[in-house]
Amino acid sequence: MKTFIVIGAINAFLAVALGAFGAHGLKDKLDAHYLEIWKTGVQYQMFHATGILVIALLLGKAASSSLFSWSGWLMLVGIILFSGSLYVLSLTKIGPLGAITPIGGVCFLAAWILMIVGALKNF
Repeated sequence: MKTFIVIGAINAFLAVALGAFGAHGLKDKLDAHYLEIWKTGVQYQMFHATGILVIALLLGKAASSSLFSWSGWLMLVGIILFSGSLYVLSLTKIGPLGAITPIGGVCFLAAWILMIVGALKNF
């Protein structure tokens, strides 16, 4: 539980910091297309940081549920792959990096499915 609270809070902090950096530090350095890609990365990072915090709360109620633990770890991997690839793509404009993004998206989807199954089994 504590691990996911820390991971979720760190990712929420980073999402706010990276959002501010994009809005203020990159607005004159990136064209609108790449700035939108950056914003998408920030949004999904914040959504899933919040999801990780929810996982922490669920683990407080069902500490032995490996489904919730796996869900949290998959959200973290999804943030790294999905949001991380979008940040790097925005800064480098290396198009093939976009191929990594869907892998992160699949991690997000799997994480939410595990959360649903865990809720159905434990509550």
